Amino acid sequence: MNNQKELFGHPVGLYILFFTELWERFSYYGMRALLVLFLVASTTDVNPGFGWTKIEALSLYGIYTALVYIASIPGGILADKLLGQKKTVMLGGWLLVAGHGILAIQAEWAFYTGIALIVAGVGCLKPNISTMVGGLYAQGDDRRDKGFTIFYIGINVGALLAGVIVGSVGINYGWHYGFGLAGIGMAIGQVVFLYGQKYLVGVGEATKALPEAERLAVNKPLTKVEKDRMIVMFLSFIMIIVFWGAFEQAGGLMNLYASEKTNRMLSFVNFEVPAPWFQSVNSFFIITLGSAVAAFWFNRKRSGKESSSIFKMAIGIVIMGWGFLFMTAASMQYQENGSSAMYWLVLAYLFHTIGELCASPVALSYVTKLAPLKYASLMMGAYFAATGMGNYIAGWVGEYSQTAGEMEIFVGIAIFCTIFGALVLLLLKPLKRLAHGAEDFKTAAH
Repeated sequence: MNNQKELFGHPVGLYILFFTELWERFSYYGMRALLVLFLVASTTDVNPGFGWTKIEALSLYGIYTALVYIASIPGGILADKLLGQKKTVMLGGWLLVAGHGILAIQAEWAFYTGIALIVAGVGCLKPNISTMVGGLYAQGDDRRDKGFTIFYIGINVGALLAGVIVGSVGINYGWHYGFGLAGIGMAIGQVVFLYGQKYLVGVGEATKALPEAERLAVNKPLTKVEKDRMIVMFLSFIMIIVFWGAFEQAGGLMNLYASEKTNRMLSFVNFEVPAPWFQSVNSFFIITLGSAVAAFWFNRKRSGKESSSIFKMAIGIVIMGWGFLFMTAASMQYQENGSSAMYWLVLAYLFHTIGELCASPVALSYVTKLAPLKYASLMMGAYFAATGMGNYIAGWVGEYSQTAGEMEIFVGIAIFCTIFGALVLLLLKPLKRLAHGAEDFKTAAH
């Protein structure tokens, strides 16, 4: 891939995938910011919803977000066995345009049809566009982790815009206008992807379109090294389940907390901050801190200090867990005063973001380093399926909090994440041995 045209030290194709994913995440996070609030809104409101209970809404939220990512497994298989990553991304994009567009119709059948199309669309697009990012870089290229961080910033520019724009439209003009706006965003993403095909030649092609040497490599049985790497990859998926099981309280439990228990008034301008805007705080911090965190780990690796992907992910889980200590403080303040300050949510999202930057883009890059070529998209699909399982657990934990108590849940998450991260660090050496030097540092040839 070294003969590709570059921009700012990376292949131009990276920025095509950046903007495609930006608009896909705009559509997804825009819909996610509204989903729980729409479901619990009364049917008699000026802006009517389904009038569900919080437990019912959080249950559907968990199932939906889980299915969105679990669908990445069939999406990965479709790419590996038949269409290739590029064509499967295109298919997923059109399914998403249709799904978000149908959600704009105010009818129960449209809601469930739209949800089903979105699940299928994300399943086709999400694992394969991430695998294509890895395909832009040669094996051992030290720019790969940085490339994934740039890509990850694109994801969060889309999420930031979604929380503010789609959230505001949904609350002020109608939920279904918000859902429809998300569909327009995805249509823009499709246009970007179509335009950028000339910068993605040879990336994400179907197996039959690969050069003969690569086709032969795809048909070989797995070696001992590849099998070991598959084992450590699956172990890393357990870490992903834990991470997202805690982190994804953002769209459910913390979303409701912002709406119902947080004092959102800015008295000096007499303005109440809409609850969905808090869904953009995490994205704002990723955009502003993403490059700094990536540079920290890059420089740490160059100086010879511990900076393996498993190490970063464990540290990320611990830092993210500590963010819930701020939510514990918010709960205590709510119990005392009847409302809690916004800064507790902001501080929680700050720690969640730093933890996410240590874990999530690193995990994406890790999968592309370890996965055998013949299972490249399937393994990325398995990664997102692990994310989906984490989302499902997040929904279950959110439901459980309605009876167990929110403060107890927040404290429990913080303690569990700290203990889990520490255990991973104790097992770091044997886990690194299973990777067989997949992360050995090499300087990219330009």
